[in-house]
Amino acid sequence: MPALEAGVRAPDISLDDLEGHKFSLREALKKGPVVAAFFKASCPVCQFSFPYLEKLFKAHGKSDKATFVAVSQDRVTETKAFNKEFGITLPTVLDEPGKYLASNGYGLTNVPTIFLISTDGEIEISIVGWSRKDMETLNARLAALSGSAPAQLFRSGENVPDFKPG
Repeated sequence: MPALEAGVRAPDISLDDLEGHKFSLREALKKGPVVAAFFKASCPVCQFSFPYLEKLFKAHGKSDKATFVAVSQDRVTETKAFNKEFGITLPTVLDEPGKYLASNGYGLTNVPTIFLISTDGEIEISIVGWSRKDMETLNARLAALSGSAPAQLFRSGENVPDFKPG
């Protein structure tokens, strides 16, 4: 089963973050839209794409117009090592390895998978793997929500592929 697509209601997520505090999608949606990004530390496409997601977080996540949450399919130690190695400061929660309740609820077959979930709980954007075009669309949508300019995701002359499957 592929990941849930735009137009579908997002299942609730209630997971612990790296410090043991509870994250609730339902509560976060009361403040605004949520970007939920699922990953696995050993995934090369996650390693490639998450620094770009971090740029979006730095540009739009501190506006209080959108909440960002990274959903790790690994244990705390692997997740913290991933975040450190790739410079990820996104709030991160743990989808318990072996159970993957959130990942299964969202129909994931591949990571990275990124969702923009609107305040009514509907998935607005669904990205599976790396898609330059979809990341640009997400950037533009987050800029519109935050009332700011889109983030500069790519440097001039940077060789960024259009697509990488997860």
